[in-house]
Amino acid sequence: MRIREVTDPNDPAIAAFGRIQDAVYFDPHALIPSRWFGPLLTQTDGARRNFFVVAEQDDGTVVGGTFFHYLADADSGFSSFMGVAQQARGQGVARGLHEARFAVLERAAGHTLPGVFIDVVNPERLSADDLARERAVGSDPWHRLRVFGHLGFGRVDIRYEQPVGGPNGGPVTILDLLFCPSAPAPSVPTALVVRTMRAYWTGWLGPKEADRHARELERRAEGRATLALLPPAPEA
Repeated sequence: MRIREVTDPNDPAIAAFGRIQDAVYFDPHALIPSRWFGPLLTQTDGARRNFFVVAEQDDGTVVGGTFFHYLADADSGFSSFMGVAQQARGQGVARGLHEARFAVLERAAGHTLPGVFIDVVNPERLSADDLARERAVGSDPWHRLRVFGHLGFGRVDIRYEQPVGGPNGGPVTILDLLFCPSAPAPSVPTALVVRTMRAYWTGWLGPKEADRHARELERRAEGRATLALLPPAPEA
């Protein structure tokens, strides 16, 4: 297996990973479509740089990947998605992708970053229908959270919502925000969380709305300067 960064917007690995997204995630419509990866990789906006890393078998078959961003205004990373094909799980693919992601982000920043964020479904807030859809694609949402925990992610101790995309266009409330610090830590600065989400949301909400939602997130911290990093899921 090899891990490599994809920089060519016409690389066939992009479409191959799109098929993995469709196969392994219960709601692929909630993800950035792979057809957008190419244009996003060519963007030169210094405030947000997009990256894509894949894992391939020796014959070139794509078995996993991660699409992520360096957010210069926050000096942190945010991962939109990481997925591994069913037949390649348990072989260290997720670990390899995670380590490569950190390396790419730190190259982009020019120094060691505080860490990388990702938002992940909390199965306790999934409907029965969505849990059934998870099972239909062979996915265990609790196991997924435990994998992130083994990679070093902790659940940020704050109520997290994506501003739009939920029922009737409202917020998405089934997600938790996870953070993997560059060095082990029991908490994350609230200011880093707020800066990161403001920078991430600006790309699709615009600065005014992104700032409004970031300030709402900050209010939910209730004055805490740091937020605990909790286990993403109980151990089996």
